[in-house]
Amino acid sequence: MRGLTLLLLCALSFPAGAEEFATKADATALVGKVIVALKADKQKALDEITAKDAKWIDRDLYPTVMSLEGKVLAHGQNAKMVGKDLLEFKDPDGKAFYKERMDLAKSKGKFWQDYKFTDPVTKKVLPKEAYCEKLGDMVVCAGVYKR
Repeated sequence: MRGLTLLLLCALSFPAGAEEFATKADATALVGKVIVALKADKQKALDEITAKDAKWIDRDLYPTVMSLEGKVLAHGQNAKMVGKDLLEFKDPDGKAFYKERMDLAKSKGKFWQDYKFTDPVTKKVLPKEAYCEKLGDMVVCAGVYKR
């Protein structure tokens, strides 16, 4: 009985469903993986990301790749975004986060950025934090939703 009680207490001490969503460490690792793939074969990596290849999608985590001018080169959740200039695109709070992202990429190279975006799992607008790295004339990002 004591073992069962201990097991139950341990189970209750962890948040339910925490493993069903990506973490900041997952986002950082995914950006690194994308950078390696882009260096090896840029077009193949961009095509795979946009095609939602399973190796690039992890629960609610997916990569995006943009030019420093704000043009989407690859998007892991919405292929219709590819080719669009999103420099003036704003989140629900009116934040031009892509413009901010390009400015941060040019000044810092590696950074975390806060904004709001639609969660692909729940379809709700949530606060999001993206990890991004500049690679040549591109910016590679992957973000986690704050729940």
